[in-house]
Amino acid sequence: MIDKTSIENLKQRLDIVDVVGSYLELKKNGANYKCVCPFHNDTTPSLVVSPSKQIYHCFACGAGGDGIKFVMEYEKLSYPEAIEKLARMVNFSLAYTTDEGGVKREDRKLMENLNLFYVKQLDKTPFAKEYLFKRGISDVSIEKFELGYAPASFATLDFLKMRGYAMSEAMEYGVAGLGENNQPYARFIERVSFPIYSPTHRLVGFGGRTLSNHPAKYVNSPQTKHFNKSQLLYGYHLAKESVFKEKKIIVTEGYLDVIMLHQAGFTQAVATLGTALTSEHVPLLMRGDPEIIVAYDGDSAGINAALKASVLLSTHGLRGGVVLFSNGMDPADMVQNGLIDTLNRLFLSPQPFIEFALERIVKKYDLKDPLVKQQALNEATAYLKTLPKAVQESYTGLLSGTLNISQNLVKIQTHKPTKQAPNERSFEDMLELTIIKTILSQPGLIDTVLDTIDHAMFKTHQEEFLLLLENRLDHPKLRRILLWDDVKVYDENELIASMAAFLYHFYNEKFQAIKTSKTLSYEQKQFMIRKIQEKLMKLKKGELVPYESISPL
Repeated sequence: MIDKTSIENLKQRLDIVDVVGSYLELKKNGANYKCVCPFHNDTTPSLVVSPSKQIYHCFACGAGGDGIKFVMEYEKLSYPEAIEKLARMVNFSLAYTTDEGGVKREDRKLMENLNLFYVKQLDKTPFAKEYLFKRGISDVSIEKFELGYAPASFATLDFLKMRGYAMSEAMEYGVAGLGENNQPYARFIERVSFPIYSPTHRLVGFGGRTLSNHPAKYVNSPQTKHFNKSQLLYGYHLAKESVFKEKKIIVTEGYLDVIMLHQAGFTQAVATLGTALTSEHVPLLMRGDPEIIVAYDGDSAGINAALKASVLLSTHGLRGGVVLFSNGMDPADMVQNGLIDTLNRLFLSPQPFIEFALERIVKKYDLKDPLVKQQALNEATAYLKTLPKAVQESYTGLLSGTLNISQNLVKIQTHKPTKQAPNERSFEDMLELTIIKTILSQPGLIDTVLDTIDHAMFKTHQEEFLLLLENRLDHPKLRRILLWDDVKVYDENELIASMAAFLYHFYNEKFQAIKTSKTLSYEQKQFMIRKIQEKLMKLKKGELVPYESISPL
């Protein structure tokens, strides 16, 4: 394991601004920094990074922690993986220890050595290499993607044994298992091997394509603590540089599609690992804010998968579209047949996600039947309601045209929020509500407030302010404030002016209470009055003053 002292020394080297800033664009905001949060569908900067506290926090979704936690969440890494990633980032050498005094397991490189074994086996297996050549894969691509061949089970097991790996280690990484009578077996047998890397270029699993008559044409590593196929994209470690540079990512269905597209110059191509796109893929797809092109087969399975992907990605606010391949061809076939220009044209003009989703939702129904047409309208409008209001309104015309109905029949908003605020509010009440609503709407301003205002200062809405500080943003008492139209949301300058008025009102009340107090001594009164007068003078000039508890001597 990694030595604890070594981890603490690494932490001393880390700066939260440098860590987060290496992934996201940070903007200075007073003493802190802020940016759009990558952990939820953020439209305004909600993530605050504090250099003084060395933490980050999203006041919208609640994500937060130190630099190590950020890398774990952003890169989908385990704690040791994040430590090692950060150590590489700052050129820090970690120390390792084991209970047995032997070599650290993570340093034994089981997966890397097994991959090298598979690569060498490919050179010794002419018919496997011939299969790859027939599919149009070049020697350069074979080397780039480290393709190999997994031989018979006993050969793999003998290799692992000779290298000193225990069966428990092989099972931990998902490359071996136990069958009948607890007999060990290799999971990849007589298959072309496709090593699968994490986004940080760590080998975490394998895919395999059978060259025998096995009913399962493709298999992947099983789910392990190292391998989660719902959080991985094949080829991403090789594609990410192009993805960030070109602001585009092409998501395909298979290993060969990725390899052949890269071979043809489309180096932004990746693939899901035998599974549909899920919400777990979204954080990875969002990196670099690329246009996402879903490039699937045009058969019924491909269309259904593209529809699900379009709904998923559009509801997360991601931009891009769908390309479907017809005549039984896939991207790999098109590259092999030299249709590079056709591919380029398709990738330049994908059908936008929302347009594709609405079209395919409607096509599922027989529109000749009025009752069925209503069902199509219901499903399509239910989908539109998951999108921002402005987007909903932009697509009502398309939906009505597709259904051949009047546009006024497409009713997205079923009701309008009702005004729940009282007719009149006191000046003090309005100041408190304005501060709370502004922070709810612009979480990045929270530190500006907390530097000068304490929850104890609130009279009528102290509970709501505490709920806000506890990040309980879904509480009904906070939601209703957002719906009160008479409570305004201020920009930063307006908020500061409102806070100055709030503070002046608070300290002036304190001043009057101290002057008329019959329990304080003369010396105590003089001390406290002097302190408050200093604050009131600054507030009159428009200066905010830090909060401090004013107590008698």
